[in-house]
Amino acid sequence: MRSERERERERERERERNAPRAYYLKCDISKFFDNIDGEVLFGILQRKIHDENTLWLLREIIQSNPRGIPIGNLTSQLFANVYLNELDHFVKRELKERHYLRYMDDFVILGTDKGHLREAKDRIRTFLGERLKLSLHPKKAEIAPVDKGVDFLGYVLCNGTRRLRKSTVKRFLKRRRRYRAMVRNGAMTEGSYRRAMDSWRGYARFADAYGLMRKAGLMDGYNKKSP
Repeated sequence: MRSERERERERERERERNAPRAYYLKCDISKFFDNIDGEVLFGILQRKIHDENTLWLLREIIQSNPRGIPIGNLTSQLFANVYLNELDHFVKRELKERHYLRYMDDFVILGTDKGHLREAKDRIRTFLGERLKLSLHPKKAEIAPVDKGVDFLGYVLCNGTRRLRKSTVKRFLKRRRRYRAMVRNGAMTEGSYRRAMDSWRGYARFADAYGLMRKAGLMDGYNKKSP
């Protein structure tokens, strides 16, 4: 006789089988920082800030770069989010998308209707071009089934798991072999090697990468239960 837990699992599987298939629209803005328009950015800031001295300083910062905004400036991350806040409001208020996630110039919209997602992509492309003078990356705007895995921000999200990209893992293993050879040849210190591995470990600990980390001998400080 099946237990209550087994019956609940079967009911959950049945709900999943009967649920409509989910899709995602994933987009990337082409050369985002380089293509931020200074006048458009200043106009957005001007709507919220009315102090003349502050506005003067902001204009000086914006105009210090001949094109776009430099990634390294302390103000650039703030400016970038202020700029794309316009997109956030468009997607949520005009398109009324409930399942929308953005990190800098990468964003995802979830839905069950591929036609609706295609229309959303077209409207977003038009909005970006007309209002923000930006464009979607032609090769990084896709619609695909969620159950095939959502590749987003360096991880692949699929069926409740968070995995590392295969290409990222291959690059890491290749780089690790090169670093170890450099240590043996005296071209890299042990301390530099450990810091490089710590950086990778910090990235991998947010994924279900226990087997990979164990195989690579990088278990120190790695928590099997990812945050």
